[in-house]
Amino acid sequence: MSPGLLALLPRQLILIFLAENGAARGQWVWFNKPVLCPGSVYVLYTRAWVLESWFKSVCVLGRGLFYLCFLFHFRCQDSSEDTPPATQNFIIPKKEIHTVPDMGKWKRSQAYADYIGFILTLNEGVKGKKLTFEYRVSEAIEKLVALLNTLDRWIDETPPMDQPSRFGNKAYRTWYAKLDQEAENLVATVVPTHLAAAVPEVAVYLKESVGNSTRIDYGTGHEAAFAAFLCCLCKIGVLRVDDQIAIVFKVFNRYLEVMRKLQKTYRMEPAGSQGVWGLDDFQFLPFIWGSSQLIDHPYLEPRHFVDEKAVNENHKDYMFLECILFITEMKTGPFAEHSNQLWNISAVPTWSKVNQGLIRMYKAECLEKFPVIQHFKFGSLLPIHPVSLC
Repeated sequence: MSPGLLALLPRQLILIFLAENGAARGQWVWFNKPVLCPGSVYVLYTRAWVLESWFKSVCVLGRGLFYLCFLFHFRCQDSSEDTPPATQNFIIPKKEIHTVPDMGKWKRSQAYADYIGFILTLNEGVKGKKLTFEYRVSEAIEKLVALLNTLDRWIDETPPMDQPSRFGNKAYRTWYAKLDQEAENLVATVVPTHLAAAVPEVAVYLKESVGNSTRIDYGTGHEAAFAAFLCCLCKIGVLRVDDQIAIVFKVFNRYLEVMRKLQKTYRMEPAGSQGVWGLDDFQFLPFIWGSSQLIDHPYLEPRHFVDEKAVNENHKDYMFLECILFITEMKTGPFAEHSNQLWNISAVPTWSKVNQGLIRMYKAECLEKFPVIQHFKFGSLLPIHPVSLC
């Protein structure tokens, strides 16, 4: 989401507030120039049809002239700007959510606001675009892809072991030990030397994003750690506003390929899977961003993703359909039986409604679930302290 969008109004009235359990508290503030605070929540009051239309398309909630959206503002406002100096004190992230009552701290935290804002910003950035869409690929993006290629190569160098148990191949622990040892070196290849102090903090999220070496499982919490890894790179200025499409189409898509290879090679268990009642055993974000890609598609409708022919013909262009193809390759039997939630979603009339519903579901089933968030780690880039208004 470009900060230039708000520049459509030379002067706007913005209500900055914190939302919790449906209640809002805050204050009205006039801004003569567009001001975006990282991770803050805004309600814009405007009769400008351009803004109204944009907010309708991206927001889950909307009534009258008020439209709610999390606006994530990348630290570097423009790709032409120099990367800001690293002035903050970086720390090693640690767990802060130890009991169910601690979930309130998470939902009020700067980390939550920044994370969900990052997800929604990328959701808007890929709207209506194919994976084959031409986009800018920066040096940082290329380095991230090279990092993921290294993880992929290590899988080839660490074949699965012969063992009696079918699931959870112990060779994964050997693969993970290599990542654990080399994570900071890998991240250092992406982060400029003047930001080297951030490497130990950012590397933690990379290590958390590939599964658990004790249980040999993988789930949406690990996926969230990779999104947090990318979010941190944005906050320190390594990734920029014009990297948005490449973040999803090139980096995250390559991450998915590596994770699928891990899951198949080492027969990883789904972490916290809800079985037939869950959206997917392993992933969630590609369904959100993939449904955004399909919004206003000229002929593909939600009902088509259960059509094998439609999936086979279009999966290389859309993340959502690539996810469906992977599910059908990994599971046997009628789709309605092994993926009931997705089967129900195929009855939704439009991709816009699918996208909005998946965002709500992601918040409820992933971001607001203690078994998932208890493993999330907080540092200086994604802090546990309450969200700051500016």
